[in-house]
Amino acid sequence: MADNMKVYKCRSIVRGSGSGEAVVSRDAMCFYLIDPATGTVIERNHAIQGKSVTGKVLVVQSGKGSSVVQVDGFYQLWVKNNLPSAIIVKEAEPVIVSSAVVVGLTMVDRLEEDPFEIIADGDYVEVDADSQEVRVWKGGKSTD
Repeated sequence: MADNMKVYKCRSIVRGSGSGEAVVSRDAMCFYLIDPATGTVIERNHAIQGKSVTGKVLVVQSGKGSSVVQVDGFYQLWVKNNLPSAIIVKEAEPVIVSSAVVVGLTMVDRLEEDPFEIIADGDYVEVDADSQEVRVWKGGKSTD
């Protein structure tokens, strides 16, 4: 096991796995306010405005917005192949969960430690919802 890798237990919400660079935001996320063509957050004054979530592991507080706009946001990203690879949510709520289920996007919550304390932008993260584990490489995953 690499020195800079740690494993954390979590709760599986939507089965599957995903990995990639972490994009972290303590703000709640409305997926309708992500440009489907680029995967870039366009919500004004959002902590990750201007960042792409495509293929990344998105770490967010929770979802926000009605079920209609959330599901549409997830669906539009799915159609354009610009979804995150997985989502780690601190506070799961029905709207974000049901939206992720519709597009089959891997999602976990209830990490054994606060995700905002253990994951930072640029860390490499593997989410394995099936085994209920999140693996974090601080500062990225080395290829040696």
